[in-house]
Amino acid sequence: MKNVNRILGIGALSLMMMACTTNPITGRKSLQLANDQEITAMALQQYRETLSKSKVISGTTAAKSVQNVGARIKNAANNYYRSIGRESDLSNYQWEFNLIDDKQVNAWAMPGGKVAVYTGILPISKTDTGLAVVLGHEVSHALAGHGNERISQAMVAQGVGGIVGGVLTSGQMAQIFQQVYPIGAQVALLKYGRSQELEADEMGLYLMAMAGYDPREAQPFWQRMESSSSSSGTPEFLSTHPSPENRRADLNKHMPKALEYYKNAGGEI
Repeated sequence: MKNVNRILGIGALSLMMMACTTNPITGRKSLQLANDQEITAMALQQYRETLSKSKVISGTTAAKSVQNVGARIKNAANNYYRSIGRESDLSNYQWEFNLIDDKQVNAWAMPGGKVAVYTGILPISKTDTGLAVVLGHEVSHALAGHGNERISQAMVAQGVGGIVGGVLTSGQMAQIFQQVYPIGAQVALLKYGRSQELEADEMGLYLMAMAGYDPREAQPFWQRMESSSSSSGTPEFLSTHPSPENRRADLNKHMPKALEYYKNAGGEI
């Protein structure tokens, strides 16, 4: 029996190693066991339900900015992945950027490229470049597969044996998905881990630079965000994020590389 358990344990470890995904922009490895097509389909359904219960703004200058900035960052990501021969990584993404009338200082992204920005964050983003900080961060959550990673962590918590045996039913997967991405307005409360937030900061900095937005504007944006939290309480957008000191140090560390991307995109250094 000990040998059998040992073999099963080795098999589970081998499966997890095979399921490790490497982010081509940051180099970070993460465990992604879930089926991307399945969780993308669930995300689309959840996104549609959330929008149906929200006041979606369209046609305004702000709404057009959300869509235009989002499209530029998405296109920059597409170009980068194509340049390294990994465009197939993006085959399941169907990008959508919507502005929701809500005073919460927040924005979020779901698997497959479903992104929402709340009007409450616009006074802090101020400009399209500030908005690029927000959308670069959220697009990065989607591209890095952070949803798959969180679902995979929940799958592991339910027992590796179940994963190796392939007995996780569609009902169980749907239940896990709803824990990670709550229905309706509650989706605004979704939380990523600190390592995922740090990766989204780094990756988002690079993506906004690739899209032609000055990455040096990221620091002022986060400073404004921190000021808003000190005056009105911590917004959900910051609830699982690293400390201001860690973020500043991290952005400074990645800034030289971001500026190279910005220069290559035609930006002035």
